[in-house]
Amino acid sequence: MSNTISYFTKDGFEKLKEELHQLKTKGRADMAKQIQEARDKGDLSENAEYDAAKDAQGMLEMQIARLEQTLATARVMDESQIDLSKVQPLTTVRIKNLANGMEMKYTLVAEKEADFKAGKISVGSPIGKGLVGLKVGDVAEIQVPSGLMRLEILEITLS
Repeated sequence: MSNTISYFTKDGFEKLKEELHQLKTKGRADMAKQIQEARDKGDLSENAEYDAAKDAQGMLEMQIARLEQTLATARVMDESQIDLSKVQPLTTVRIKNLANGMEMKYTLVAEKEADFKAGKISVGSPIGKGLVGLKVGDVAEIQVPSGLMRLEILEITLS
């Protein structure tokens, strides 16, 4: 498991905790019921439904372990302590693509909170990594699958 620290908003952190709680309570209870129902259908050595339920249980436990690891290394950022002189997690950055003049606005968030349609990109994404630490006026050169992007930082805010 990775020990990489992830930075979350208070709301994002609470959503993760709630998801973990749901998986540990309702998720495990539902899984136990499925396994019991499959077990009741007879010979376990030839019971595909039982094997599938046990596999699903393993996946559930792996998901729980991942969430626990994420929460263990998560840090909730206090927005009042964020330095707006440079791009960092939880800041919103307005950028200009120098190739086509298009302006975009993104908030840098933890991977679990990323939602491109909502303008939230992961700090660990190529664009996120390329922007972190830069200041207004800086130009980021970021390698993306379609080639090299040149993005100028126009503004850094909290939303």
